[in-house]
Amino acid sequence: MKFVDEATIKVEAGNGGRGAVSFRREKFIPRGGPDGGDGGDGGSIYLVANSGINTLIDFRHKRTHRAAHGESGAGRNRTGSSADDLTIDVPVGTRVWDGDTEEMMGELLTPGQKLLVARGGFHGIGNARFKSSTNRAPRQFTPGSEGERRELRLELILLADVGLLGVPNAGKSSLIRKVSSARPKVAEYPFTTLYPNLGVVSCGDERSFVIADVPGLIAGASEGAGLGVRFLKHLERTRLLLHLVDIASLGGVEEPMHEVLLIMQELARFSPELAARERWLVLNKCDLLSQEELQQRRSLLVEKLQWDGELYAISALTGAGVEVLMEALMRRLEQLGGRFHVEAERAADEDTAWDPLQ
Repeated sequence: MKFVDEATIKVEAGNGGRGAVSFRREKFIPRGGPDGGDGGDGGSIYLVANSGINTLIDFRHKRTHRAAHGESGAGRNRTGSSADDLTIDVPVGTRVWDGDTEEMMGELLTPGQKLLVARGGFHGIGNARFKSSTNRAPRQFTPGSEGERRELRLELILLADVGLLGVPNAGKSSLIRKVSSARPKVAEYPFTTLYPNLGVVSCGDERSFVIADVPGLIAGASEGAGLGVRFLKHLERTRLLLHLVDIASLGGVEEPMHEVLLIMQELARFSPELAARERWLVLNKCDLLSQEELQQRRSLLVEKLQWDGELYAISALTGAGVEVLMEALMRRLEQLGGRFHVEAERAADEDTAWDPLQ
């Protein structure tokens, strides 16, 4: 299944049914009076978060969604039936924007959560409701009001606790394959990751968290170079970022230092708030260096970057240092508090990773 994280749709709520103009005419009942009933309400449209949907691809094929109209009223004070509301399933994590005003209407972050996006029209009033002591035979009625019509922009933002940052081939996909059941593509050339991937990391005793891998960034990404920053929005809901760098680069410590500064520059251009989020530096591919050379490069990198945050050295390929890193992440997330994302609990129960491409 193709991963689609943006879609534009039109929603049209149902119109209210018109009120009836009718007069009671029965044998032996003179001056029967008005008996026109009210119409029914039009159907409203709701978006509902469904944990079984992982992409917005269905909205690329069906772009217009209409609710039914309310029925008109009838004589003998019969009220028209109100139309059923229309519910549209969307993935958990969907953000909804009004396409005309660019105003955010809401977010659907938990399964079953509903969001009203178009209200149905109010029913029309029949002439029986206009009867009074001075208006014995009213012919007034009201038509039902029109339902709301909107163009919506849907934006899927994945739910994850930890996000992976890095340039292409930094080892992000290898790490998520090592710690979860997710199986993103891994190869010896850049941009093997074309779409975000989610994996569930289990630390035992019902302790787990969700980790997100997004395509790597290159210089000029904020201007659209490479895959741009389109997928960086999927890190907006993370609580902590892991910044992976290739410490075994042939260019020595200068290359990873340049990569760290590059990523931070592009991140700041995309979102200052995301750039200020807690970030850990992870030196990957340490298995390619001797212990002495690793210590030298590590010390030099810390000095040049003036890094005072969390720092770990791992090998995503061999697994060296990975378990220690994951346990440290778990403890930190527990310190930050708050409930972990629902997708983590669901995937952990199923002992599988939640992958948008599956």
